[in-house]
Amino acid sequence: MLLESDQKLDFNDVLIRPKRSTLESRRQMILERKFKTKWAQREFTCVPIVCANMATGTFRMADVFSEYNMLVAIHKFHTKENWLNASKNAISASMFTIGMSDEEYENFKDIRHALVDAKKIDNPDDLFLCIDIANGYTQRFASFIRKIREENPNIVMIAGNVATPEMVQELIIAGADYVKIGIGPGSQCTTRLKAGVGYPQISASLECADAAHGLNGGIILDGGVRSPGDAAKAFIANADMIMIGGMFAGTDEQEGELITRRFLTNELDENNQQIIEEKQYKLFFGMSSDYAQEKFMSGMKTYRTSEGRKEEILYKGAVRDVIDDLLGGLRSAGTYIGASGIKTFGKCGTLIRVGRQHDRF
Repeated sequence: MLLESDQKLDFNDVLIRPKRSTLESRRQMILERKFKTKWAQREFTCVPIVCANMATGTFRMADVFSEYNMLVAIHKFHTKENWLNASKNAISASMFTIGMSDEEYENFKDIRHALVDAKKIDNPDDLFLCIDIANGYTQRFASFIRKIREENPNIVMIAGNVATPEMVQELIIAGADYVKIGIGPGSQCTTRLKAGVGYPQISASLECADAAHGLNGGIILDGGVRSPGDAAKAFIANADMIMIGGMFAGTDEQEGELITRRFLTNELDENNQQIIEEKQYKLFFGMSSDYAQEKFMSGMKTYRTSEGRKEEILYKGAVRDVIDDLLGGLRSAGTYIGASGIKTFGKCGTLIRVGRQHDRF
């Protein structure tokens, strides 16, 4: 047994150290970044925030995200008809998600060619591919990535999840342009409880970014961002992009109907009766949860355990409000550290270790 004694840091373990800034207004902060991919040799510009491929990742979400030049990972259970009925703007902001199966890969190839025929995209390689599995630490996964890269030299490919630098290097060498970083940090993920496996996200970002950038690849920090401040910390920790699910849940654009719940309050009306309060919710769930397995995969396999949960998220309204708050927080963070854009957060920002006493804020 080996025990690593170095302390690893998560979002709650750090704050951002303020520095003198020459920026006069939050308006001066540039949120977009220009990227050039290692393998696909493609250039694209976006605000480096991705909506996760959970129940949040929908074409309605992508319609809104396209207006902000942000991206949405569309979960793998959407049909060809769903894709063909989506708007061209939504598809331009979408990543196609598959797992590690040949059937899902063939479905991806079929749908992207159908999108070309329908004039929703100009070229089959225009559709980003996200290969998403819970555990990226298998040789089979690296081999699967290598196969797809050999067959698709010009496609932008994202692969994960892992949380340590040596596996980031292996996946990039195999053919991934970006590697998703995160084992168990998501709000609906229970891997750390069920399997005891994980890695704190700030340390994972710093270590994995160093490994990826040395190979001209990149990382997408996936999970654990629960506030605009966390997003700023992630970019200071050298994440190229961040993937968020829970913050965008409970909005109009998330899949699912509104659920109305009634609660007795401690207040009395004019007839001395307890007042009943109504609140609205939307169901949000992890893709490894019992609920998702039943909904999409005809039930949980007997050799597996649920590594996700479902939760009713308080209804938030339009996702635009959440996005505006998130981007506003990033602009504010930039003015505190003298960063003119998200691209320079890692260069300009300093994280200080403070423990968890600031949770109360």
